Amino acid sequence: MARKMKTMDGNNAAAHVSYAFTEVAGIYPITPSSPMADYVDQWSAHGLKNIFGTTVRVEEMQSEAGAAGTVHGSLNAGALTTTYTASQGLLLMIPNMYKIAGELLPAVFHVSARTVASHALNIFGDHSDVYACRQTGFAMLAETNTQEVMDLGAVAHLAAIKSSVPFINFFDGFRTSHEIQKIGVWDYEDLKEMVDMDAVNAFRKRALNPERPVMRGSHENGDIFFQHREACNKYYDAVPSVVEEYMDKVNAKLGTNYKLFNYYGAEDADRVIVAMGSICDVAEEVIDYMNAHGEKVGLVKVRLYRPFSAERLVEAIPATAKKIAVLDRTKEPGALGEPLYLDVVAALASKGVLAKVVGGRYGLGSKDTPPSSVFAVYEELAKDEPRHNFTIGIVDDVTGLSLAEKPSPNTAAEGTIECKFWGLGGDGTVGANKNSIKIIGDHTDKYVQAYFQYDSKKTGGITVSHLRFGDKPIKSPYYINKADFVACHNPSYVIKGYKMVNDVKPGGVFLINCQWTPEELDHHLNAETKRYIAKNNIQLYTVNAIDLAAQIGMGKRTNTILQAAFFALAKVLPIDEAVTYMKDAATKSYLKKGQDVVDMNHKAIDAGVSAFVKIDVPAEWANAVDSETAEPSEGPEKLVKMVDNIMIPVSKMDGDSLPVSAFVDHVDGTFEQGASAYEKRGVAVLVPEWNEQTCAKCNRCSFVCPHATIRPFALSEEEASAAPANTKFAPKPVVKTDYKYTLAISPLDCMGCGVCVGVCPTNSLKMVSREAQEDQQKVFDYCVENVTEKPETTAVMNVISSQYKKPLLEFSGSCAGCAETSYARLITQLFGDRMYISNATGCSSIWGGPAATSPYTTDKEGHGPAWANSLFEDNAEHGLGLYLGQKAVRERLIEKIKGIESCENAGDALKAAAKAYLDSVDDGETNAAATKALVAELEKTDCDTAREILESKEFLSKKSVWVFGGDGWAYDIGFGGVDHVLASGEDINIMVFDTEVYSNTGGQASKASQIGQVAQFAAAGKSIKKKSLADIAMTYGYIYVAQIAMGADMNQTLKAIREAESYKGPSLIIAYSPCEMHSIKGGMQNCQKEMDRAVKCGYWDMFRYDPRLAAEGKNPFTLDSKAPTESYRDFILGEARYSSLTRSFPERAEKLFEKAEVEAKKKRARFEKLSEK
Repeated sequence: MARKMKTMDGNNAAAHVSYAFTEVAGIYPITPSSPMADYVDQWSAHGLKNIFGTTVRVEEMQSEAGAAGTVHGSLNAGALTTTYTASQGLLLMIPNMYKIAGELLPAVFHVSARTVASHALNIFGDHSDVYACRQTGFAMLAETNTQEVMDLGAVAHLAAIKSSVPFINFFDGFRTSHEIQKIGVWDYEDLKEMVDMDAVNAFRKRALNPERPVMRGSHENGDIFFQHREACNKYYDAVPSVVEEYMDKVNAKLGTNYKLFNYYGAEDADRVIVAMGSICDVAEEVIDYMNAHGEKVGLVKVRLYRPFSAERLVEAIPATAKKIAVLDRTKEPGALGEPLYLDVVAALASKGVLAKVVGGRYGLGSKDTPPSSVFAVYEELAKDEPRHNFTIGIVDDVTGLSLAEKPSPNTAAEGTIECKFWGLGGDGTVGANKNSIKIIGDHTDKYVQAYFQYDSKKTGGITVSHLRFGDKPIKSPYYINKADFVACHNPSYVIKGYKMVNDVKPGGVFLINCQWTPEELDHHLNAETKRYIAKNNIQLYTVNAIDLAAQIGMGKRTNTILQAAFFALAKVLPIDEAVTYMKDAATKSYLKKGQDVVDMNHKAIDAGVSAFVKIDVPAEWANAVDSETAEPSEGPEKLVKMVDNIMIPVSKMDGDSLPVSAFVDHVDGTFEQGASAYEKRGVAVLVPEWNEQTCAKCNRCSFVCPHATIRPFALSEEEASAAPANTKFAPKPVVKTDYKYTLAISPLDCMGCGVCVGVCPTNSLKMVSREAQEDQQKVFDYCVENVTEKPETTAVMNVISSQYKKPLLEFSGSCAGCAETSYARLITQLFGDRMYISNATGCSSIWGGPAATSPYTTDKEGHGPAWANSLFEDNAEHGLGLYLGQKAVRERLIEKIKGIESCENAGDALKAAAKAYLDSVDDGETNAAATKALVAELEKTDCDTAREILESKEFLSKKSVWVFGGDGWAYDIGFGGVDHVLASGEDINIMVFDTEVYSNTGGQASKASQIGQVAQFAAAGKSIKKKSLADIAMTYGYIYVAQIAMGADMNQTLKAIREAESYKGPSLIIAYSPCEMHSIKGGMQNCQKEMDRAVKCGYWDMFRYDPRLAAEGKNPFTLDSKAPTESYRDFILGEARYSSLTRSFPERAEKLFEKAEVEAKKKRARFEKLSEK
C-alpha cells in the first residue's frame, strides 16, 4: 500500500492516528504529551473529520485526575474516548484507570513516557510512569520510533475496541515524542476498513442510557468481590491474539512484520538483549555492526507489555541464546530487579528456559544511550558470570554497578550527514531547525531525523539541535557526537569554552555567529579549540547575524539568517529552491504574528545566504597554548564544592560525564543556595549602559529588573574610595545622606531584555554591546561583596528604598523580560531573610529550582529563602504543611520562653529579652531583632531550658511563609488546595503569577485565560470568561486579597505585598505577568509597559481587599486602578494571542472581542460598586 510520506515527530504521529478513532478527548496539559492534544484541538477547530464523520470534541479539564474522570464518563456514555498524558499526570489518572479497566471500556491513553519526580523533578523520558500503571488492568503497547507510533497506534485503538480492554499506547518521552522523522502516514480510509464496527456497536449498546437504564459502579463486600474480580480473565487472555490479529492486518497493508515480540539479529545468537522503546533502534545499529564483524548477538523488542505473553516471548528468543540481558528504563529501589526483568525471568521460568538472565538500568531522565552503552552490554554478556543489576551510560563509582564503556565505532547508516546547532532558548534556533528538517524531508528524497536537547532554563538556556539526513533510513536515537556541520549561534559559548568544535568531523564545517573581526576571533577562541581546528582541517566560518537582525528590525532573533547560512553552506538543496522553501515555512510560522513579521523574515533569508565569511586558519593555531588559567571559586565551602563539582560541568553541557559520587552529598535532592552568581553566562548581546549625569536615582530600573542585574548602591567615603577606578557615581549624593550613589550593572548576568530602559524616566539607560561593558563587571562584583546596606536608606519603605535591600533572588534562568521574577525578587528584598517558599511546578519552579544552580541566595548572615517544590497539584497544601510544621516547633519553644523565669540562672536581662520577644512574637518586622537579643541572652545563661531553646534557635523568629505558583496551578489543578488553605485562616501568603496561560508546558488555555484568547486547547479562541479567583477569595471576608500590576503602579504593588505579609491571616496576591506566550508587539522589553496598558484600557484591574479595615468599620475594598482611558481593542490586538484569531477565524474574533470588552466593563462596574460601599 502506497502511503504519503510526511516529516513529523512522535507526538504528531500519535495525534494523527488517534484522531481517526476518537470522538471525545478529555485532556490536561503536561510535558511532553501536550502537543498531541494540541494537534487534535487544532484539527478539530478546522473541521477535520474522524472515521465516524465527526470532529473530535476536546475538553480541557482542571487536572489529569479530572481528565481521567471525563474520559471515564464519556466512555460510559458510549463515545470512543482518548487522552494524552505522562509522568505525574498519568499517575493521577490511576484510580480512574482501575475503574475504566474494571468496566471493560475501550479507552486508549497515549503516553509519551516520562520520569516521575523523586529526589528532583525531571521533565524528560523514561518508563517509570508507565510501569507504575502495569497493575491497573490496562493493556500496554510500546513503540520504538516515530514510524512505529504511527503504525502501532492504530493497533492500540483497534484492539481496544475489539477486546473491550483499555490500552496505554506508549513511546519514549522527548526521544520519540519530539524526534522528527520522515514517515509513512495512515490514510483514514485504510483505518476505517480495519475497524470492527460490530464491536463499536456493541460498545455503544453497553453504554449507560436512561432509555435502557442499568447501574454501573456498585459497591461489594468481601463475600463476592474476589469472585467478581476474576470474571474478567477471559478478556485478558484474548488480548494477545486480538493484538496479533491487528498487527497482521497492519502488516498486510504496509508490508511490515510487527509481532508481540520482534526478534532482530543473528538466527543463532548466543547473547540477546530484551528491551522496549527507543533503545531498540540503538541496539539494532550495534547488532548490525557486531554481526558483520563475526559476532552472534540479537535483540527482542517488546511490543505488547501487558498482557505479557510468555509463549510469544520464548518463541522470539533464539534457542541458541545462552545469556540474556533485560534492559529497563526505570529504577525501583529495593527490588530484586526492575519490572521487565522480573517479567522475563518469570516468563522463561514458566516455559522451562534455562538461559542466564541478568537485568540492567539505562536512560533515566532521558540520559542519552549511545551505541557505546549497548556494546558494553554485549561485552558483559560475553563474560562467564555477567553482572546483574548493572547500569549503563553513567559512571557509578559509589556502588560499582556501572559497566565500563569504550569509544565505539560509528554505527549510523552509511552516508548520513550529521549537523549540530548550539542555540539560546528563545532565539529561534530550535524553530528554524524544525523548519529546516521539514524542508529537507518534504522536498527531497532523503530520510531525515531531528532531535532537540535543552538545559533546565527557560528561554535563555542552552539548546542543541541534532539534525541528520541521508539516502538510507535513519535510526540513531542518540546525540550526535561527530558532525559534518556545527554552528554556534551565540558567541558567549565560544568565550565560555564550550566543547563545540570537538564534535566536528575532520574536514567539517564550524560556523560561529559573532560580531568579531578575524583578530577578535583569534583572541576569543581558546587554545584547545584552535588546535582542533588546525589539526583537523576544520572549515571555519563566521556570520554577523546579530547586526543583520537588528538592521532588518528583528531585534535579537537571528535564527532565520542563520538558517539561510546553513542551507547555503550545507548545499543539501539548490540554494534558490532552499530560499523558496524557507520563505514558505517562515510565512506559515509567522503569519499569525502579522505580515510585517513575515516580511522581516523573508529579508533575513535573503541576507543570510551570503552573509557568512570564510576564515583562514593560521598555521600557528596547531600549537596554540592558553595563557590564562581559571581562577578558583570563592565562597562558603559547601557551596563552592557544589559549584565546582556539579554546577560548572552542567553549565557547560558536560553533566553526562559526572560520576555518582558527585551527588553523594546531595542524595536527598538538597542543594546549596546562591549558586547562580557563579554562572556568569554572558549570553546577552546588548546590555544597559548607565548615564550617571542624568540619572534621577528613582531606582525604577532595579525595581523591575527580572534578573537582579542592575542595582543601586549607597557608598560611604571609604567604600567609594576602595571601589574600582571605573566606578561611576551620580553627581549628587543619595537624598538626605552623604552617601555616594552608583547604579551597578552585571553585564555577564544580564539577559539583555531592555525592560530597565523602558521604565527609565530620564533616558539614563541605553542598550549597548555587552563586550563594551565588561569592565563594569568588577564594579558590580565589588558593590555586591563590599557595600553594606545603610539603615537610613531603608528606614521608610518605598519604591526607591526597597531597592537598596539585597535581592535574595538573582540571575535566574527565567526568560528575558520575565514579569514573574520581578515580583518574586521584590518579595525576597522585603522578607527574604525569613521566608519559606513552597513553589508549584511550573515556570516559577523551573527558573527557581534548577539543580545546583539556585538563584535564591543568602544575606551576609547566611539567611535566605528556604525553597521547596512538591508537585503541581498540591502546592498550597505543601505550603500549609511548611507553615504548620515550623509553627509546631516554634510554639513549643514559645511555651518554654514563657516559663523562662523558672530558670534559676535567669537574670533581668534575659527576662526583659524574653518579654520583648513575646510582645513581638507575631510581628515579623520587629520579632527578628527581638529574637537576636533573646538568643544573645540565652547563650549567656547556664540552664537546661536555655540550652533546649538554643538547640532549635533557628525556629524562634517569626517566619514569612509564601506559596508561589502560576495561574494553571491556582485557577485549575491546585484550586481546591488554594481554596482550602485560604479558608484555613492560617497566616500564609499565596502569590499567583498570572500569565493567563499554562506558560511552562507551552501555552495552553487555563481558567485564567480571557475571552478571545488563542492558546493551545483554544485554537479557535476561548469563549468563556476568566474565572475571578479574587472574587471567590473575597467572599470569605477574612482573606487579604490584592490584584497588582507592577508596570502600572509600582507603589501599589509594593503596598499590597507589604500589607498581605503583615496581615495575621491568609493572603492572596494575583500579579499580572505578561509572558513570552503572549507575543507582545515589540517583545518582552515592553513587559512593564504592557502591564500599564492593560490597566489603562480596563483589561486588568488593580485593587486591595483588607479585612482589617472592615474590623475598623471601613470599606475593606480599595479600587486602585483608575477608570479606563485607552482602547481595549487596541490593547488586545497588540498581542498575537488575540490578533492571530483575526486571521484564522475573523468573524469569530469579532464576536469574541466584543464579548470580552463587554465583560471587562461589567467587571469594572462591579469593582466600582464595591469601592463605594
